[in-house]
Amino acid sequence: MESVGIVGLGALGVLFGERLLSCGADVRILVDEGRAARYRREGVTCNGRPVNFSYVTPAEAAPVDLLIFATKAGGLRGAMETAAPFVGPKTLLLSVLNGISSEEELAARFGPQNVLYATAQGMDAVRVGRALTYAHAGVIVLGEKTPGTLSPRVQRVAEFLNAHGVSAQPVEDMVRRQWGKLMLNVGVNQAVMVFEGDYGTVQQPGKARDVMIGAMREVQALSKLEGYPISDAELAQWVALVDSLSPSGKPSMRQDAEARRKSEVELFAGTILRRAERFGLDVPVNRWLYETIKTMEAAYASGGKDNGQQGI
Repeated sequence: MESVGIVGLGALGVLFGERLLSCGADVRILVDEGRAARYRREGVTCNGRPVNFSYVTPAEAAPVDLLIFATKAGGLRGAMETAAPFVGPKTLLLSVLNGISSEEELAARFGPQNVLYATAQGMDAVRVGRALTYAHAGVIVLGEKTPGTLSPRVQRVAEFLNAHGVSAQPVEDMVRRQWGKLMLNVGVNQAVMVFEGDYGTVQQPGKARDVMIGAMREVQALSKLEGYPISDAELAQWVALVDSLSPSGKPSMRQDAEARRKSEVELFAGTILRRAERFGLDVPVNRWLYETIKTMEAAYASGGKDNGQQGI
């Protein structure tokens, strides 16, 4: 494994790309002509230092060994088309998108044979424009869709990432781990956005923390019905992870709100509401979060400010 292509220069794309590049990996940022010109003109910084990425367009494409998708969920479709010329028969595809559906979309577009499953967790990266700052780089947890022993290709990718500055943990129960990460995001991302704070807001006792944990417990209940049960001990570990982050850091949905752009609420509360309905499971905390966030986003378009927090 030698070449790595990254699609998406959001927080995770910059974070993982910079660490790989600084440790000697052959990193290529896959972009269209317009983005390539803009990135070269504006530049990218990571913790205050310029990052000299190599920007490669589809017209210059050659297959890469590992292709990392690091876009927002809404940008995945376009990202797949940009990345298509870089996908060869042996290219392994890895998504660090939030949620539990991006691998299925990659498999539908490129075939399931080279798609690995993963989550990115534990980072506290904040991106403002083209400037990224972080204190904790987090870890990529990866594995196969089917539970069992670690496959050679999962071990090979994990070894490559670990050797090039990106912490990677291969696991045998990857889809269940994705449900755990979804539970985390449903809680911390949405609570911090609604209460207009940072990680410190949910690290201390109070309503914001209660809402975060309440939303997570609803995902825990749903995970059991879906066949990927999350234990109380695991839930406590995810909460402890939140408590370990820099108090001044902010999850992606809070950054979306500050930029007055649409968030990933459909990926989080929306997913829980739709899946819970199939089982007749009541999820009042996630329903409140969903309705509150939709009210906040509607206010962006009208030019007003309404966080919609009418009781939970």
